[in-house]
Amino acid sequence: MLDTLLMALGLMLILEGLLPMLSPRRWRGLFEQMLKLQEGQIRFFGMLMVLFGLVVIWLLA
Repeated sequence: MLDTLLMALGLMLILEGLLPMLSPRRWRGLFEQMLKLQEGQIRFFGMLMVLFGLVVIWLLA
């Protein structure tokens, strides 16, 4: 179980690092746009990401 969790964490870090590595200028622009969002918008986006992750896990389990 711990091995799977660490593998998932490693994969997440790889995926999160791809955009800044391949296109730092675009990543910076996206980050600047995110800084302009209201707290409620950020929370909503975070909720959508959590729900999407849960759906993916549910479909694969």
